[in-house]
Parts: sequence; C-alpha cells; structure tokens
Amino acid sequence: MSLKKMKKEELELLSNKDIAYMILEERKRTINTADLFKKIIDLLELPESTFEKKIADFYTALSTDKRFILLDDGRWDLRNRHSSEKRVKYHDEDEDDEDEEEEEEVVEEEIEEDEFDDTDDDNYQDDDTNEDLKDLVVIDEDELELEE
Repeated sequence: MSLKKMKKEELELLSNKDIAYMILEERKRTINTADLFKKIIDLLELPESTFEKKIADFYTALSTDKRFILLDDGRWDLRNRHSSEKRVKYHDEDEDDEDEEEEEEVVEEEIEEDEFDDTDDDNYQDDDTNEDLKDLVVIDEDELELEE
C-alpha cells in the first residue's frame, strides 16, 4: 500500500523506521536524514518541535537497523539496493613500500615495549607490593562482627 493512500491512524501504528523504509522504497532514490525525518513528521502531522527533539533518536534508529545503509555522501538508502562486495582500492608500488615500512616500525615498537613488560610472567612478584602487604592481617567474618 502506498504511503499517500494510508490514513494517519494507520501510519501512527508504524514505527518511524518502518515509515522511513516505505518512503525510501517508494522514492527509489537516496535522501538525507533531515529530509527523511521531515517527511515522516509531515505524514504524521506532528508539531515542528518534534524535529529538534527526536532527530538524534531517529538517526540512531536508522543506524542500528540493518535494512538501511548510510552512504558516503551522508544520504540513506535501502541496504538491499547495494551489493555487499568489498571494494578493492588499487595501490601503486610506492604506497605499498611506505605501508610496509610503517608496519615494520610498529612491530619494532611493540617488541621494544614487550621486552620491558615482565608483568605477563606467571612467576612475577613485585617486591614493593610484598613489602606493603607484610603488616596485613586476615580476619574472618566472625572476628569482624565481634569488633563491631
């Protein structure tokens, strides 16, 4: 059924996401968040103040709904209109050499940090910690209740 043919009462039973889906389905082209939400407000005959109060919630709802996709140009579309193939960006050899050098530097930095990090060793004991704990006494619950 077309949105234009639906009564206001029928539209009010739908979520904003469902109405957005129907709008995008009928339009067959992308739309930005603000314009999409304004169309919903108009269809539901809501006050203009609703826009500012609810636009963030609407954006979050679309972001978390797998039926929608936010495109690079900041416009929404239906995910089923877009392939899920990964895009491969062509790199020339100079860029690849730079990337490899950066990766080598990162690996070297991680190795240097690991050399000084003895906390992963199971037998590691910090002498300062033991010194701080030497005066502590373990008290069971019964003794604790007696002191109170």
